[in-house]
Parts: sequence; C-alpha cells; structure tokens
Amino acid sequence: MIPIRSIIVSSILLSKVDGEMKILLMKRVKGDFWCHVAGKVEANETATQAILREIQEETQIQVKQLFSADYIEQFYEASLNVIEMIPAFVGICSDEQTVVLNDEHTEYRWCNLADAKALVVFSNQRKLYDFVWENFVENKPESLLEIALK
Repeated sequence: MIPIRSIIVSSILLSKVDGEMKILLMKRVKGDFWCHVAGKVEANETATQAILREIQEETQIQVKQLFSADYIEQFYEASLNVIEMIPAFVGICSDEQTVVLNDEHTEYRWCNLADAKALVVFSNQRKLYDFVWENFVENKPESLLEIALK
C-alpha cells in the first residue's frame, strides 16, 4: 500500500516587474534547486492560513489577492513511500514587489514563464507554471477561486 498524504501547501507568486508579469522563484538551501513558496500546514491551521504564513516567512510579502489555483501538485516521495498531494495557490503581489528571503533560500528571481520553466528541475513544476500562466496571466482568474483576505 502507498499512503496518500496532504500536509504541504504551495503558492505561485505573481508580480508585474518592468511592465511584465513574472513568477517568483527562490533557490532552496536544502537541495540547492529553484522552487516557489511551499511549506507544511501546522496544527490547527487551514491551508489558507498556512500558505499566507509561509509566504510571509519565506519572502516578507503581503499578497494583494489570493486564489486557489484549482490545481493539486502531486508526486511520489520514495524515501517515505507516500504520494504527496499539495494544494496550490496563486498570490497576486504589488507591482515591482520587493522580496526579503529567510534562511531557507539563498537567492530569488522574478522570471517570465520561459525562464521559470528553464530554472526548475521537476516536470510537475513546469506543468503547474504553464497552468497558472494560462489561467491567471493570459486569462482572468475565475472569481469563485478568490480567497478573501482578512
């Protein structure tokens, strides 16, 4: 048997930089690869609370809008023999958004879609970025996916 678990959330952050919409990627200390915001849901936390906390902790960004991406990242974690199911969010940031990284990352870049896909190593990341780009950049996101910020 392969257990399925869902204890992690993730978010693609979008900001208009130099007049063009871009995706935030950060280089992780652990693993030395490029990624978007992600982290574990803590006890008594909803997925929304967890992703807002993770965005703040990793980048010091307060998003202007938050959406459910309507997408579940999934992969097999061989070391734990589990299938990870990760609800993805999309955070819309202020134009020319500044980023202050915590100690989990060594550097960051605001990337266009092609550059973001070239930097990441996992095929599921590229699929997620294509999906988000189509549904949140090229097209107006469905209003029902927006999550009210308190």
